Amino acid sequence: MICFVDELKNQDLEGKKAFVRVDFNVPLDDSGNITDDVRIRRVLPTINALLDEDLVVVIASHMGRPKGSVVPKFSLAPVAKRLSRLLKKDVVFLSDCIGSSVRKTLDEVAPGTVILLENLRFYPGETSNDPEFSRALAEGMDLYVNDAFATAHRAHASVVGITEYLPHRFAGFLMKDELNYFHRALDNPLRPVVAIVGGAKVSSKLGALENLINRVDKIVVGGAMAFTFLKAMGFGLGKSLVEDDMVEQAGRIFQQAIDKGVRFYLPVDCVAGNRMTPDADTKVMPVQEIPKDWMGLDIGPATTTLFNEVLQNAKTIIWNGPMGAFEIDA
Repeated sequence: MICFVDELKNQDLEGKKAFVRVDFNVPLDDSGNITDDVRIRRVLPTINALLDEDLVVVIASHMGRPKGSVVPKFSLAPVAKRLSRLLKKDVVFLSDCIGSSVRKTLDEVAPGTVILLENLRFYPGETSNDPEFSRALAEGMDLYVNDAFATAHRAHASVVGITEYLPHRFAGFLMKDELNYFHRALDNPLRPVVAIVGGAKVSSKLGALENLINRVDKIVVGGAMAFTFLKAMGFGLGKSLVEDDMVEQAGRIFQQAIDKGVRFYLPVDCVAGNRMTPDADTKVMPVQEIPKDWMGLDIGPATTTLFNEVLQNAKTIIWNGPMGAFEIDA
């Protein structure tokens, strides 16, 4: 059973330390200025609810993919300034997320203080769900709050590992809202229901796809994961990203959908390139005509038209994952 932060009301928690996992992976311009702060704004109700109980609110997030090392452009310092402005109160920004400096600050601050830790992914232990890193994150904390719906599926230290050391665990208001949306969409939806599923890997969404087959009327698959399905159907796809060990399961999922009367749609054309870089040579082509040294990078215009037609009479649309490559280092 999920406990939410509103259950903390009137619980005599003054001065207790709450580790709050959020998703402040906001876009920045070339000067390091935040261009869209909606991810910060959506967590404000949770932060304010904890402040109302005189907790010390210790906020933790990732930004970008620094790959376990300190990369200054991925610092959360700009987020601390924006959060302070939105909360209309000072935010203590720490240059680390574990260690003596964090413990010292926790010992010194007053109830009602907001602390923002530095980027969790500056440590490799975050993405590897390292037990020692998880323990270090939990040190000095009294309870755990997860309000990072967009990262809740990741087996990372701040999402999974830390909960082994903090038995008092809660979900924030953003998490509550998102779960309610899914409840309405999946348990009592207006029909027809169309699921759009994208992203790179079938393996990461196998369970979701199998579950959706029993709940939706149509499934649209895009992103690199579509190539694994297309390979199951015998297409040659050049150097496109394919999970070879998932081809058989992809074919099985496709057949399950057909057997249950669920319409299953895959790309018919794509934007292909000779490499995944900003300066790649690209061309629109049918998926079955991708040259052996090229790869599919995005859905093509014919696929866009097809998918739009599929969505025309939908009463409920469930969308998870991108239709093409979008994280390409410049």
